[in-house]
Amino acid sequence: MNTNKKNIWFPAKKYGWGWRFPCAWQGWVVYAAWFALLFCGGIFLAPRSVLLFVAYAMVLGVAFCVVVSIKGERPRWRWGKD
Repeated sequence: MNTNKKNIWFPAKKYGWGWRFPCAWQGWVVYAAWFALLFCGGIFLAPRSVLLFVAYAMVLGVAFCVVVSIKGERPRWRWGKD
């Protein structure tokens, strides 16, 4: 019995490099939170300063990528048969 199995929220793509849509509810919560924060930033930051909104969106994008890389399968190039 293997109890070391990593709980995956984002499975790897079948073809290519990267991840697919979430396979767990936690992954969907991450997507929803990222989208909500990006939307609110667009409403409140973009009218004041486009540069500030771009910096905010980049920080959110990096944070999203960190979460996906931690909670997703190891990314590598895949050719469909895995």
